[in-house]
Amino acid sequence: MHSEWSLQANPHLDEADRVRLVGELMAARRAVRTARVAGDKAAEDAAHRAVDAAKVALGERGPVWWKDGAPDLNRHMVRNTPYAAWFDGLCRT
Repeated sequence: MHSEWSLQANPHLDEADRVRLVGELMAARRAVRTARVAGDKAAEDAAHRAVDAAKVALGERGPVWWKDGAPDLNRHMVRNTPYAAWFDGLCRT
């Protein structure tokens, strides 16, 4: 069963790996907070790298894990994608 916290994660991960990686992600996020409170920039930077590594392993960042034939538009400004007209039509409040 897939948990709510892993909705963006790669669904091909087995549950044991997913649980382990989410645990690593949460620990890394706590380490960011702890380092910030302590004012330890080096430890904060290391903790941010650990957050990134966990997110890449979960499939939330990094190369796409799905194969639907669509181009990977991650990290593109919406105005430079086929969704530009749709985005321009959104009501901005």
